[in-house]
Amino acid sequence: MARARGRATRWTTIALACVVSAMCVFGGATNVRAEEDATTDAGAAKIPDFAPGAEKFEFQAEVSRLMDIIINSLYSNKDIFLRELISNGSDSLDKIRFMSLTDKEQLGGGENADLDIRIKADKERKVLTIRDRGIGMTKDDLMNNLGTIAKSGTSAFLDQMASGGDMSLIGQFGVGFYSVYLVADFVEVRSKHNDDDKQWVWQSKADGNFAISEDEGEPLGRGVEINIYLKEEAQEYLEETKLQALVERYSEFINFPIYLYNSKEVSEEVPVEAGDEDEEADVSGDDAEDDEEGDDEEGDEDEEDDEPKTKTVTKTVWDWERLNDVKAIWLRSTNEVEEEEYTKFYQALAKNSEEPLAYSHFKAEGDVEFKAILYIPERPSPDYYDNYYSRASALKLYVRRVFISDEFDELLPKYLSFIKGIVDSDTLPLNVSRETLQQHTSLKTIKKKLVRKALDMIRKLAEEGGDAEDDDAKPEGEDDAATKDEPKYEKFWKSFGKAIKLGIIEDASNRVRLAKLLRFQTSKSDGKLVSLEQYVERMKEGQKSIYYITGESIDALKNSPFLEKLISKDFEVIYFTDPIDEYTMQNLTEFDDFKFSNASKEDLKFGDADDDEKARFKKTKEAFKSFTTWWKSKLPDTMIEAVKVSNRLSTTPCVVVSSKYGWSANMERIMKAQAMGDESRHEYMRGKKTLEVNPRHPMIAALKERAATDPDSEETETLAKLMFETAMLESGFSFDKPQEYTSRVFDLLKSNMGIEKDAELVDETQFHLPEEEDEEDKKEETKEETKEAPKDEL
Repeated sequence: MARARGRATRWTTIALACVVSAMCVFGGATNVRAEEDATTDAGAAKIPDFAPGAEKFEFQAEVSRLMDIIINSLYSNKDIFLRELISNGSDSLDKIRFMSLTDKEQLGGGENADLDIRIKADKERKVLTIRDRGIGMTKDDLMNNLGTIAKSGTSAFLDQMASGGDMSLIGQFGVGFYSVYLVADFVEVRSKHNDDDKQWVWQSKADGNFAISEDEGEPLGRGVEINIYLKEEAQEYLEETKLQALVERYSEFINFPIYLYNSKEVSEEVPVEAGDEDEEADVSGDDAEDDEEGDDEEGDEDEEDDEPKTKTVTKTVWDWERLNDVKAIWLRSTNEVEEEEYTKFYQALAKNSEEPLAYSHFKAEGDVEFKAILYIPERPSPDYYDNYYSRASALKLYVRRVFISDEFDELLPKYLSFIKGIVDSDTLPLNVSRETLQQHTSLKTIKKKLVRKALDMIRKLAEEGGDAEDDDAKPEGEDDAATKDEPKYEKFWKSFGKAIKLGIIEDASNRVRLAKLLRFQTSKSDGKLVSLEQYVERMKEGQKSIYYITGESIDALKNSPFLEKLISKDFEVIYFTDPIDEYTMQNLTEFDDFKFSNASKEDLKFGDADDDEKARFKKTKEAFKSFTTWWKSKLPDTMIEAVKVSNRLSTTPCVVVSSKYGWSANMERIMKAQAMGDESRHEYMRGKKTLEVNPRHPMIAALKERAATDPDSEETETLAKLMFETAMLESGFSFDKPQEYTSRVFDLLKSNMGIEKDAELVDETQFHLPEEEDEEDKKEETKEETKEAPKDEL
């Protein structure tokens, strides 16, 4: 029973945090009400008392606990109080504008017709004022919206909690206005509504009491003015630069103008007074004495001296400065926005002067409705790939044009985090602080649509570029838009190609779409970038695989022995030189029903071979069976799994290939370079290699004959090991004991040079060094000549 009562108390406290509806009835005025100086001798702000004769009330909630919940639970950032109050003011302005459509008298004339929000900081009184000319509030509105729970929906909240609801329901009841107590010791709300002849003021110290009285201050006309007496630790919100930054971050795209009372330096011409002239004459006297020509010209300028003299001075001027000039163009239809507007909006969003490579402006409808603009920047940030996994999305999330966050990683996957843009929804469900989305199903829907639109945007950019292979066929000088735009996708691929490859690894559901965006060079592309679709279109008849090879550089791959037979049979081979390509191809196993085949791995197939070719190869394997068995016996079992006759070689005697599911030579090289690599895992993934021999090569034929004549010959065994190790190096592999290989090479060189294998080292005492002796003699002669020479000659 006690535990149940404790839970009920806790939920009641949370429920009472929702004492107020979303403050959509705020409005404002132009000037801050004049008050007497409210500072103490120590300079600390004095908290005002309630107005004399004010009607006092008690909050229906225990305000101290309410404030504790707001400060410690609902809001994680004090800055958002300004966002909340501006949003409330915007809602209030929306209301009066809507009412004026049917009743123009509601809007009024003069300053009242200017629908805007104005912010002013009084540093002397330490008061921040937010003023709008919205619909305003009557006395009853102030009571119901700011002091009671009658209109807040909390009763419904309690009912739902009693029936098994959860914390996510709190998002349906706003407490936006009360975020002001994150920074305020005292709050004063002055309000005037068209339906009320009187102007009212609501005051609260957040101590469990508030007061409402008739306001005798400066008339507002219509709307609401909020005076926030800032806490000592919140004085930073009196700085104009801080306020400007917050408005630009959170409320940049509010429909109504937002003005800040700010200072700026201006220059103007003012008359020079007599005292100033004398000072100028004293300062310039020395220069005048040195300038005789200047004295001669004075007489000619007597008439000019009669004219009044002026000087330029700089002065500080205070005026209202608009903070939100950028228009929310995503709210307009795509056919209403010019190309130049999209570019300017991107530059304002990205804070640079570059043009985007592409953009996508769309509206999504369905369970979750939102509008969005996505941009592809021209280049990534310098540390984009260094901080790939810790980088937040570059998208900004807005709800009804109010900025919520730019740190929602759920909006786009990591590999698309380079895309900049804005997502704005009127229906997105948020929690009470507007900082966390409360329904993950909504996030998944938004993410799915954003990813699809982003990939479509990239695909269109690629299609606009045209096919690289078609360039040669175009008449010279032809003005083709595709040719003009082609470098755009090349620029994109250079900057973000690695991100697309990461997407193939990370996003299985969009792997096919991403594969179509891949670009690479091939053995037939002559240095131009090619797509997989282009490769498949020109595949040879009967070709069943997409051939590729990985390595350090294009030049190294072009001369690879693995490609000899493929090139001779006119098969096209894809060149992959980026280290990430190895990981990408482990996840991309097929395209358009064609399997990928690594040219450096075993069991390489060359399409349909005729029966005669198959029969010849089978006979060759039989003829070499005893030879390959002998060679396998001479090689270490830990490295070589088999020795086979190869069908991939033309001019190279032998190569070493990886097992089908093991690491290639290039992958081994990459993994060895990892500073934090796991050596035990490396050993497992390397697997055993296969030595493939070219039966038509004369070196193989000679070694086969030696092995058949004298299989136990030490020299023949050495040649077999030396050929294997050389093939390892040429195939890109390394071995654990390179000194054994170099020893065999030196022994072979000794034999060719006619030097005995065990020949002793030459004794250096037998060497005759005539040049060194001559040099010593010359030095002695020079010394003797120097002694005999006269001093004057020296």
